[in-house]
Amino acid sequence: MAISFEPLIAAGVAFDEAGTPISARYGDVYHARMGALAQAEHVFLRGNQLPARWQGRTSFTVCETGFGLGHNFLALWQAWRSDPQRSKHLHVVSFEAHPFSKEDMALVLLPRLPALFRPLATQLLAAWPVLLPGLHRLEFENADLTLTLAFGRVEKLARQIDAHVDAYFLDGFAPQKNPEMWSPRLFGQLVRMARTGATAASWCCAGSVRRALAEAGFLVSKAPGFGDKREMTVATLRACVRRDAVPARPQGAVAVVGGGLAGAGIAHSLALKGYAVTVFDAAFERGLEASHKGHKAAALTPLISRDDDIRARLSRAGVFRALQRWQELPEAARPVRCGTLEAAADAQGARERQITLARLSFPESWVAWVDAADVSRRLGLARSEGGVFFADGLWVRPEPLLRSLLETPGVTCRAVHVNSLEFAESSWCLRDIGGRELARASTVVVANALAAKELLATTPYADHLPGLAGMQALAGQVSYFALPPSLRRDLIQAAQGYCLPEVDGVSVAGGTYVADAVRSEVTRQGHEAVIDKLSVLLCVPVADVRYWLHESQGWAGWRAVATGRLPLIGPVAQVPGLWLACAYGSRGLTWSALAGDVIAARLSGEPSPLERDLLRAIAPR
Repeated sequence: MAISFEPLIAAGVAFDEAGTPISARYGDVYHARMGALAQAEHVFLRGNQLPARWQGRTSFTVCETGFGLGHNFLALWQAWRSDPQRSKHLHVVSFEAHPFSKEDMALVLLPRLPALFRPLATQLLAAWPVLLPGLHRLEFENADLTLTLAFGRVEKLARQIDAHVDAYFLDGFAPQKNPEMWSPRLFGQLVRMARTGATAASWCCAGSVRRALAEAGFLVSKAPGFGDKREMTVATLRACVRRDAVPARPQGAVAVVGGGLAGAGIAHSLALKGYAVTVFDAAFERGLEASHKGHKAAALTPLISRDDDIRARLSRAGVFRALQRWQELPEAARPVRCGTLEAAADAQGARERQITLARLSFPESWVAWVDAADVSRRLGLARSEGGVFFADGLWVRPEPLLRSLLETPGVTCRAVHVNSLEFAESSWCLRDIGGRELARASTVVVANALAAKELLATTPYADHLPGLAGMQALAGQVSYFALPPSLRRDLIQAAQGYCLPEVDGVSVAGGTYVADAVRSEVTRQGHEAVIDKLSVLLCVPVADVRYWLHESQGWAGWRAVATGRLPLIGPVAQVPGLWLACAYGSRGLTWSALAGDVIAARLSGEPSPLERDLLRAIAPR
């Protein structure tokens, strides 16, 4: 079941008479008056026996129940990076119901930090996300350190976290001021996430808190407190509390079947995590970019809905991951953040969008209503209605993107067709059409769009996937136009159709959706459909748009669509080592980096970048 929507309310800046940051909402200080970093070291690091417990480990995961101003995270980061015996990877999950904006964080945090911590805080602030509800994955230290911020009420979001936690920092406002941070329900979720031997520590030593921890399954004791607090709480998960085993990291190469946007995104994310990946696709004979050869540009734009539904949340996460994950690629392959303007079609549409934005209360720096005058100014066209502007509207060149993803060190590409899969002796055997063995792998990710149905039909598992069986193919095309300079814009224009900023001398416009097509090809009929949409979008006669069609050029491809128009991403239930990543529909770019990170995190036993209800919504079915 999807979580119900609640607007995110930011923290405000306030100080007490001693200059300590306080929350006016809860009437409590953000940290001990004797020093936040000293408290973090004494209570949370020592209280969880750190750094000793992460030494020699491949990875270590910490969960914090209140991020606040980030002092505990900075102290943890500094201790970890200073330890030559530290774990290779450190993962932090931190909840915050009322996060600070980037500007307020800088105002309150930076002036009070010792010089040693300022470079870390500067990196944190540079990566600080826009204040939107849900999970935000930040990466530092070449992605060896991850911070997953959960913005929203902790008791609600704790049910949504998929993680295996080694240590808990229980840090919230006092129980009498914010009881939700110390409730038995929350502690039950912490036990659900805990690894065997997990520990917890808190400055709070209230009897109700210690009893709730004990009832949840922890062995609870007291330790000397920090500053003017005589005692603090430390706890260890009881050995008898049953925990699900943490999945073992796959050994050997991971096989990915399909070299389009789905397979390339997965191969890239896995390679960044140190996996050896082999990608199989017969189309590689025509080049690594074969699946999108001739496709000059494509767009990524988030969605919004009045109740912030599954599709809206997934699209938001997908665009964020693409923007962050692909920024280190060569310039030609990087997404360009230009913004998307969706003009309302009529007064009714304008009212509905304004009601939606008012209910969501999202930051205007991310999505904003612009009035008719502003739309007219931005588009250079007279418009009677306003529209919605998404600052994170992106465009990207699919060809160099695919080449860059598939040329990542650790990725090997083979130009062969995988005709069948067989599981035997704890590994998957991939065979060609003649039955010859192509490779063996403990983990296989099927990412070849509609062809996944045919491939999995060779296994006993297809009957367990009715959603995959019902997947349909839609053909579609985009067309290229040589627009006059007066109509070219440096943003994405969208309504029923869309038009991208000029790339390589043409403006890409689209798109068409053709069911029951025999072939996916650029046709005159497709051009006319796009011309009609562009005519409405640009408010110019059809004849003019037809004249601007660039030498009848365009690009055509297939979209694989499952029921509900959500992708199928994740492990196939009860089938060891078999994963799906398909049914991306018309949002192949949106799901590409996100799916790669979801699969890489779950294979590695890391905290998931997506909430559990979103993982369930896209699970192979």
